[in-house]
Amino acid sequence: MGSAWVRRGAWVVAAVVAAGILAWAFYPRPLAVDVATVARGTFVRTIDEDGKTRVRERYVVSAPLAGRVLRIALDAGDPVEPGTLLATLVPTDPVLLDTRTEDELAERVGAAEARRLGATAAVRRAKVAADLAQSELVRMRNLGTQGFASGQAVERAEREAELRAGDLAVARFDEEAAGHELAMARAALSRAKQTSGSSAARQRFEVRSPVAGRVLRVMQESEASIPIGSPLLEIGDPDTLEAVVDVLSTDAEAVRAGAPVEFDRGASATPLSGRVRLVEPAAFTKVSALGIEEQRVNVVIDFAATAAELARHHLGDGYRVDARIEVARRDDALLVPTAALFRQGDGWAVFVVADGRARATSVRIGERNATQALVEAGLAAGTRVVVYPADAVRDGVRVSSRR
Repeated sequence: MGSAWVRRGAWVVAAVVAAGILAWAFYPRPLAVDVATVARGTFVRTIDEDGKTRVRERYVVSAPLAGRVLRIALDAGDPVEPGTLLATLVPTDPVLLDTRTEDELAERVGAAEARRLGATAAVRRAKVAADLAQSELVRMRNLGTQGFASGQAVERAEREAELRAGDLAVARFDEEAAGHELAMARAALSRAKQTSGSSAARQRFEVRSPVAGRVLRVMQESEASIPIGSPLLEIGDPDTLEAVVDVLSTDAEAVRAGAPVEFDRGASATPLSGRVRLVEPAAFTKVSALGIEEQRVNVVIDFAATAAELARHHLGDGYRVDARIEVARRDDALLVPTAALFRQGDGWAVFVVADGRARATSVRIGERNATQALVEAGLAAGTRVVVYPADAVRDGVRVSSRR
């Protein structure tokens, strides 16, 4: 009798154990999810676009008179100084140097004089601006020493002084080039007036460099007969590089002069920095790779790196660059990954992980970038949220963090 009760009890225990195993096997397990923590940090929103470099000031040297240009010995990359011989012209026969041609050369002299006057006025304006920026820099440094100005304000004053000094150098560069163009126009007019015979007409006319720099391009390398105004060479200083990045006109509204820019040079190279100098006021139409017409605006950016640093990065005229233009920044901001956000009605929501369950929580979001969003309300620092929530994640579902 006793053994029968023992066997019966054993069967009961076995049945209970089997029922427990089955219950455990079919009990809903927590969903494995990716979890991130809401934290405070610096929020930066950028506009990422590609652009190209260009020499800031380039000059196309053209033929001041019609004739035959002898073969140009210079090649792209050769250095030149003011007065360096660029090309030699043999004027055409006097029959072409008629009254109409003489009047045209006289008008060229007038236009060159007007350009030189404009360049001289630009130098005066740039000098006044540079002196004012330098005075402001001295004042801001004094205020910073006394604790009445922030370091950021002093840095802005330093940047402004650097930009104005650069503008002054460019204006003086333009004035020098305008003076050289005027001299060439006067020489061409004088030669046209003095030419009286075929022997005089065949006197050689030397075209010399108006500025210092390097030959960027030779447009007329071989000897040939050319009309007046034909381009011969292109000259510029490759050490004065700038970048031109075209952005959507809707994005250009957020870009401001002086905004910091970072140029990505690849994983193996240190990024280059720069500052926005100008947002061009006119847009243009560009067809995207998908065949969509877009209105885009050129943003001109100055490199903060020196010429030696640019050379180490092997940057030259017309090179492609990837730019990140900073348009918004906020320190000590509450940040949530954008991958955790999903639409809930007209607003945003996240799944907060609390007590092992996902809880749908409405949040108010400010600005966003590609990876993060500003939290205006609804979350606190240290809150754990589900990122990339799958369709199976619902309010109240048990979840576990996936390693």
